[in-house]
Amino acid sequence: MASSQKNLSDFTKKNVLNVSDKKFGILVSEWNSEVTEALFSGAFETLLEHGAKREHIIRKDVPGSFELTLGAQWMAEQDAIDAVICLGCVIQGETRHFDFICSAVAQGITDVNLKYNKPVIFGVLTTDNQKQALDRAGGKHGNKGDEAAITAIKMLGLTS
Repeated sequence: MASSQKNLSDFTKKNVLNVSDKKFGILVSEWNSEVTEALFSGAFETLLEHGAKREHIIRKDVPGSFELTLGAQWMAEQDAIDAVICLGCVIQGETRHFDFICSAVAQGITDVNLKYNKPVIFGVLTTDNQKQALDRAGGKHGNKGDEAAITAIKMLGLTS
């Protein structure tokens, strides 16, 4: 997790697998699109930097972060997809809705990982406000999209 003391995007790009033969599915939540588009850009560029081919990166949009789990399942079901990256942003509001969505998405993505035995990466920001989200989507704390892409690559490297 990026914090005021650490920017994870600074060190996670070292010593990773070449992924020129791997296919990635990236799911992007349309909710909080200013943030999620920045996350997607980070993930996409990081995959390209590490050898992924543009035609091997498949993007699908879902309405909100809650829908990432079913989208992830549909992508993970495809034998051609090696890893799935889920990108979303849930910002705390005045109700407990935030807690229910964050919990459901985290558990759902975990379940898809285990069901399909392939990396399904949690690239979902869960922040108190828009500023915190932007700080983690290419701002002063790096880009969680970069981190999600590196995580997918490193997880694929575990089986190589």
